[in-house]
Amino acid sequence: MAKRKKKCYSGIGGQAVLEGIMMKNQEKYAVAVRKADGEIAVELENYQGLLHGNKIKEIPFVRGIFNFLDSMILGMRCLNFSASVYDEEDEGKDDKGKGGEKAATTLVTVFSVALAVGIFVILPYYLASLMKGFVRNESLMAIVEGALRIVIFVLYVWAISLMKDIRRLYRYHGAEHKCINCIEKGRPLTVHNVMRSSRLHKRCGTSFIFFVMLVSIILFFFIRVDNPALRVFLRILLMPIVAGISYEIIRLAGRSNNIIVLILSLPGMWIQRMTTREPDREMVKVAIAAVEAVFDWKAFLYDNFGYEVDETWMDEEEDSAPEEDRTDAGEEG
Repeated sequence: MAKRKKKCYSGIGGQAVLEGIMMKNQEKYAVAVRKADGEIAVELENYQGLLHGNKIKEIPFVRGIFNFLDSMILGMRCLNFSASVYDEEDEGKDDKGKGGEKAATTLVTVFSVALAVGIFVILPYYLASLMKGFVRNESLMAIVEGALRIVIFVLYVWAISLMKDIRRLYRYHGAEHKCINCIEKGRPLTVHNVMRSSRLHKRCGTSFIFFVMLVSIILFFFIRVDNPALRVFLRILLMPIVAGISYEIIRLAGRSNNIIVLILSLPGMWIQRMTTREPDREMVKVAIAAVEAVFDWKAFLYDNFGYEVDETWMDEEEDSAPEEDRTDAGEEG
């Protein structure tokens, strides 16, 4: 098959979980997990999110706030499911147990947000304030604080990547990106095609966090308040606005190949080199199972690339594929 250069937005997104992948398409999401016995367990559910059906979720710069919260809640829910499946402890769970799980998920989500604010908002401000004796210019101090925020984030990503379980999670993260890139490049979703697709993607949550850092530098630059406690409070108060702006940027990045957008996306893509790793073929099979549970990729290829998938050709390609495929475009988005 001739290589197709066209790329088309699919609308699907995902997340790596313990020994698996979550893929989401509109309100449907699926979690595929490799069980301890080697089988792939798939859970298909609906998640309508906060304020479902409310027009406020369609307002630009506001919708990003709710999308961020929804992704946090859904992410924790999927992580809990993957852990229970992998440990085979989810059998016989009653409604009371599920209710307790939801409460625990909410608490963990709130704690995670508070921890993130502490590490990436309050800590950089505190470290920057220690330099006031050397840097007296307020504008320069704002830039120093923003630079410290980015450095702390990069160090955090690097530090957790040293953990064995996190490195494996990053390989599943790579499998998730590869599946989406494979489809959006117009290739049939086979293990061979996924393995040779890029593990980097412009709509990644890693890129979103980088945009949060960048937007916060610009926004906090204009805060001119003398009281230190009030400055910290305003930074925390502005974080939903930062998230809303960042969401619009990454939403645009996922739909545009404009040169300016591509340049803005580069730092986030570089950081993805740390948060993704090359998966093996078994990991890719798990990712494909998650995609196929929520997304008709064959209809997508027909509607957007104009051809029907030949099942016989797919089987022949898989049979003739090398044992270890590598990406043919590891740097692309």
